[in-house]
Amino acid sequence: MSESGINRSLSRAWTAPVRAMNRILGTADGPPRASGDGYQGSAVVDCALYVNGKREPGEFSPDEALRRASERDDAFVWLGLHEPSLAEMSDIARTYGLHELAVEDAVKAEQRPKLEQFGAVQFLVLRTARYVPHGELTETSQVVETGQMMLFIGDRFVITVRHGDASELAPVRANLETERPALLEQGPWAVAYAVTDRVVDLYVEVADQVETDLDIIEEGAFSRDTASRVQQIYQMKREIVEFRRAVVPLQRPLATITAPQNRQVPKEIRRYFRDVQDHLTRTVEQVSSYDDLLNSILQARLAQVTVDQNNDMRKIASWAGISAVWTAFAGIYGMNFKYMPELNWWFSYPALWTLLLIISVLLYRAFRRNGWL
Repeated sequence: MSESGINRSLSRAWTAPVRAMNRILGTADGPPRASGDGYQGSAVVDCALYVNGKREPGEFSPDEALRRASERDDAFVWLGLHEPSLAEMSDIARTYGLHELAVEDAVKAEQRPKLEQFGAVQFLVLRTARYVPHGELTETSQVVETGQMMLFIGDRFVITVRHGDASELAPVRANLETERPALLEQGPWAVAYAVTDRVVDLYVEVADQVETDLDIIEEGAFSRDTASRVQQIYQMKREIVEFRRAVVPLQRPLATITAPQNRQVPKEIRRYFRDVQDHLTRTVEQVSSYDDLLNSILQARLAQVTVDQNNDMRKIASWAGISAVWTAFAGIYGMNFKYMPELNWWFSYPALWTLLLIISVLLYRAFRRNGWL
């Protein structure tokens, strides 16, 4: 194949995601937008250019920042987005050459944690989580709120797309810029590490706070005064399942990132990711133990409900047995037999009352001694 043919093939491969997004939006292909030329940036939280680990002063549009970063070997762009629309994400895709499938995932935000590669761009998906404070755990209480975090990691850029209110990245960016500029010198993967570390640290915080709720539920499950309802236990179990869906699947992407054969991630950054992996492993073990504990509490509570029902049935049967004595005597003397000699006895009425009371007391003591009353 000639050199011109190769160039045309590369050009078609590069513009394919752009054409696909244009088809979705119903717009025609056009030249790249110039800096500030109607750029749809309402979802842009921050766009910064970093050179040698330090943030360049001034404000940059996403395309201008990428152009400047491409002029130097020690520069990259960190573009932060919050819940972008399809149109806004399409603009970013045109500028940064993002794949249409990854762009679709970033807009829908319904993905499991994963790591995929689209050409020279790595696409990392995280599930964020935060603890929702509540005064009392009820059948409808929300304990854990989850969201999503997507990262597009290229040679000269990292794009973070956040959905939900959990895991705000302003503290992460500020910490890197002021406290850890040497880490930023490692490039886009340093930002990916810092974001992942922030997400996993929030996992640890959520796990510790959920443990407090579990202690309250466990104490209430065996308390006669404030017994936990089965609906409350089941609601907590649903919240744990939601939290588990965020935590457990992240193990595989982190294992891929920390693998020794992964040469796309700098060796020094892989060491940092291994620390994050350790924290995640401990959190996964915690969540698994919480699930087992809730199963045990639920089974114990159901068994306790069954025992309480049996006790109620024994009490009902005991009182029914005592009342059956009175019913039997009433039935006998209510049949109006013609010849009943004791009816003419002067002491028959008090004797009958005395007999019924004695039998009732004896039955009551017998039931009470056997634990039925």
